[in-house]
Amino acid sequence: MRASIFTSQIIGIASILSVRAKPDASDQFPPLLDATLEELRHGLDSGAFTSVDLVDAYLARINEVNSALRPVAEINPDARAIAAQLDAERHSGAAASKPLHGVPVLVKNNIATCDFMNNTAGSYALLGAKVPEDSTVVAKLRKAGAIILGKANLSQWANYRSFNSSNGWSAYGGQTIGAYYPGQDPSGSSSGSGVASSIGLAWASLGTETDGSILSPALTNNLVGIKPTVGLTSRYLVIPISEHQDTIGPLARTVRDAAHLLSAIAGPDPRDNYTSAFPFRNVPDYAKACNQSGLKGRRLGVPRNLITTNGSDPSVAAFESALNVLREAGAEIVDNLQFPGMDILNKDFPNAEMAVLDADFLANLPDKYLSLLVSNPNNITSLKDLLAFTHTDPKEDFPHRDTRIWEQILAEGFNNTSSEIWNNETTIIHLAGHLGLTGALKNYTLDAVVLPTAFIINTAALLGTPVVTVPLGRTPDNTPFEINEFGNLNATGPNMPFGIGFAGDKWSEESLIGMAFAFEQRTQIRKTIKPFIQPQTELGNIVHRKLY
Repeated sequence: MRASIFTSQIIGIASILSVRAKPDASDQFPPLLDATLEELRHGLDSGAFTSVDLVDAYLARINEVNSALRPVAEINPDARAIAAQLDAERHSGAAASKPLHGVPVLVKNNIATCDFMNNTAGSYALLGAKVPEDSTVVAKLRKAGAIILGKANLSQWANYRSFNSSNGWSAYGGQTIGAYYPGQDPSGSSSGSGVASSIGLAWASLGTETDGSILSPALTNNLVGIKPTVGLTSRYLVIPISEHQDTIGPLARTVRDAAHLLSAIAGPDPRDNYTSAFPFRNVPDYAKACNQSGLKGRRLGVPRNLITTNGSDPSVAAFESALNVLREAGAEIVDNLQFPGMDILNKDFPNAEMAVLDADFLANLPDKYLSLLVSNPNNITSLKDLLAFTHTDPKEDFPHRDTRIWEQILAEGFNNTSSEIWNNETTIIHLAGHLGLTGALKNYTLDAVVLPTAFIINTAALLGTPVVTVPLGRTPDNTPFEINEFGNLNATGPNMPFGIGFAGDKWSEESLIGMAFAFEQRTQIRKTIKPFIQPQTELGNIVHRKLY
């Protein structure tokens, strides 16, 4: 076992940051490590603090930890001005109709904003490039009253450049580090969104997922994450990987807050044809699904062959205990299921997913993003252009971090409408779906399947189906540090959070949210797992500073 890295550096920082400011004696200033939307809106609406105060508090917290953890790539220079405008609206009575009114949110740095911030996917190749308008999800956030506080760092190009990089690294944003143990691998690619939300650098964050990039950072950073059905949220002006698997969703500290954020961004968009399948007349109010009885009468399957571990994984032991919680809450557990198609897919068609993603990326990057730019200083119009830029700009850390994914894509040259890609996609749907998740849901009359989150990620990604992850536990204090393959982060260590995932068929988010909420309320595990590093600034510090 190799020695822990970053330990001495981070412990020095932790000695400064781990002592939290004492909260105000009253409940008017909720501690920002755990503050919910309900608490923030109560304080804003009652006049205990303003949106400007809230922005100032979050900016101070970001400034405290960002040099150590690097979760935030850019701050919105207009954030305070927007907050002041929303404060004025609140005084005029205009806040009631906007559920997120005056509340700061971070968005991953591949989700475009039409303002003074950059949208780079972590690369200098797109620095200064401008979009014609906000991405649909950002426009919806603004309509709901949210303040876009800044851009969260990410694994560069959403982890779709290198075979040898590290989670959370981007040339533009640096290396994001998790807050739960020294040198923690934050998981990717929505790593900045995960770390920032977990330690209260904003109320919540948006991430994107192709295969694990919301769920894995959420579970690793002690959060709730919702990976929505592909087509529930628009991908317009979000830097793509794959039209078949990309989706945008929330990372938040509670199920209810994640549900509120999902309602704000969901819905059809004529500029993303996958959302034409949206089956609801109106966007559901997902927070209304948060019911203590959300597990009562539910049939939950456990596909045991997806739990691939040597038996030492602490998330599996915690999961076995969680099954009893689910039963006590009124759920029926249908255990020892098998998804035979996933075994066949992994054994006989191990490259099927990558072939689809490669072909999609080659087509989708220029067609669905680069061609829409109204300003493109580096003239990046194709994957070939991007490869050439990355090879020649020293800030992109090539060849130390390779570009083999892109080289593979260009060598294959698949059109994503070709018969080869169609055959791979139909194979995936048959094996992961009919002989896997969707088949089991139908054949056993299940409401969902439940597993330690890490083991359901790939199946749901392949099918474009939803998952909600909730904190389940953490690794023991005697867990050894082990370094990642790149050699710059601790991939394991003590106090590493993990989650439980509720997975269902397409468009089943309401049901999954209800189940996840009922589990969360019975266990309250997130509050038992404390970050190794956390900022000190609280709302009371900001308000009292103004008063005196």
